[in-house]
Amino acid sequence: MKGRIVDLGRMAYEPAWAEQLKIHAEVLDGAPDTLIFVEHDPVLTLGANSHEENLLLSREGYQEHGIDVIRTDRGGDVTYHGPGQLVIYPIFDISRHGKDLHKWMRDLEETMILTCAEFGIEAGRLSDVNTGAWVGNKKIAAIGVKVKKWTNLHGIAINCDNDLSVFNLIVPCGVVGHGVTSLSSESDRMVDNDMAKPAVIRAFGKVFDLQF
Repeated sequence: MKGRIVDLGRMAYEPAWAEQLKIHAEVLDGAPDTLIFVEHDPVLTLGANSHEENLLLSREGYQEHGIDVIRTDRGGDVTYHGPGQLVIYPIFDISRHGKDLHKWMRDLEETMILTCAEFGIEAGRLSDVNTGAWVGNKKIAAIGVKVKKWTNLHGIAINCDNDLSVFNLIVPCGVVGHGVTSLSSESDRMVDNDMAKPAVIRAFGKVFDLQF
């Protein structure tokens, strides 16, 4: 099957959300599965299952750090997006890929495991409860989605060369006792978003049998 890539560059969260909704409507209308790439301005997004206690500062405190706080309708808790992190929104018709939500989540994790492997990093799963891709007990890629009419919204954030200290301002994804890491930290060299994108495209092509 054919897929397409939409690269939004760097964009604030809300305009990118509008682009997601536009492309979601296109895919519902028969357009190819679409992989959106974007790098967000600093923002905390609160998922449908988020808990206020996982925000370690007040809203004003985050504003002082230049970080917006936005509630979303994806699954999961609180996470951070910002420069140096690659955000991937796969707006896919899941009925083309098994129509199985559990498989969908595991397949998304597999794309990140394969991406990490291209940089010599052995990533894996921690559990079905703690989704994402992990290197040991450190999360390298977070996943939070919402499926509407069997077509996906939201997606994945993989840490490439971002400032990981920002995650100290939250309880990432509501998971206590686990850390975060990045492609750069684990490979001992700089891996930026543009370097990661081709690996992500190859991984999605392999897992979902797509040609972009």
